[in-house]
Amino acid sequence: MQFLWPEFLWLLLAVPLLVLLYVWLLRRKRKMALRYASLSIVKEAMGPGQAIRRHIPPVLFLLALLAMLLAAARPTAVVTLPSNQQTIILAMDVSGSMRAADVQPNRLVAAQNAAKAFIAELPRNVKVGIVAFAGSAQVAQLPTINRDDLLTAIDRFQLQRATATGNAIVISLATLFPDQDIELAALQGGRDRQRGFAIDAERKEKKEFTPVPPGSYSSAAIIMLTDGQRTTGVDPLEAAKMAADRGVRVYTVGIGTVDGETIGFEGWSMRVRLDEETLKAIAQKTDADYFYAGTAQDLKKVYETLSSKLTVEKKETEISALFAMAAAALSLLAAGLSLLWFNRIL
Repeated sequence: MQFLWPEFLWLLLAVPLLVLLYVWLLRRKRKMALRYASLSIVKEAMGPGQAIRRHIPPVLFLLALLAMLLAAARPTAVVTLPSNQQTIILAMDVSGSMRAADVQPNRLVAAQNAAKAFIAELPRNVKVGIVAFAGSAQVAQLPTINRDDLLTAIDRFQLQRATATGNAIVISLATLFPDQDIELAALQGGRDRQRGFAIDAERKEKKEFTPVPPGSYSSAAIIMLTDGQRTTGVDPLEAAKMAADRGVRVYTVGIGTVDGETIGFEGWSMRVRLDEETLKAIAQKTDADYFYAGTAQDLKKVYETLSSKLTVEKKETEISALFAMAAAALSLLAAGLSLLWFNRIL
């Protein structure tokens, strides 16, 4: 625990002074009690329970004062709070290798089922957008809170050739920041005119861009799932830098074969290898995490982990209000017990 105003902690020196004052008052009363014919008469009149109870209200009041002084110093602590995440982009690989059945029933179906379960677990106010990518990347569904539209978009996936992981990140960023006019054409020398906004969307004036620290943009995140390595399109690390400069975390999920093997289906074969090094680098550059899923159950657990990570977050928060509430409760308790037992407030 830390304090925003640590200089106020000097006020805690008043606590031992008050303890000494209380002890002095008790001794003073004890000397006055000696004027009775016998001190034992006083003790007998009070009883052992009464002698203990007389100290409880002052102790409670002292604790209340201690809590108030700590509250004045504005303490902070790392606590778990609901996340401010408002938009999540699911960038999903729809390359031909997603037909492979090493993840049952196959990689694509397992990814679709896991994504649907992930969407179902999110709070209803969180918008979700979907980007599908293979040799190119397209916005399959603009960010929305309509879960039915999202499920329909996931069911409409059509497999294509090649893998453009970098394009997926760029299109996801363009979807999150339509006013920044992010274009793949600028990164590919004009070869690709893909944009991250709807055709009928209004063009807004381009705003000046200022880089921010990686992971500092808490209103959105990107989750990218892929089973292969980049074969075309923008360099994924260059795209990751674009995300990092905008503070957007890119969580990467690898599914399938890490070492590389030839996968065959329907009389067609292809060599695939999961590029874990690049996926880890993307996550690290954007202050996010990389996950590997070798089975459908692993993939489900990965999305469950991401759901909990994106819906709650740990952050340093001022907790002086908690100390103030504790001080008020202790003060009321001390006054109430004193009034109940001794017909006076302390």
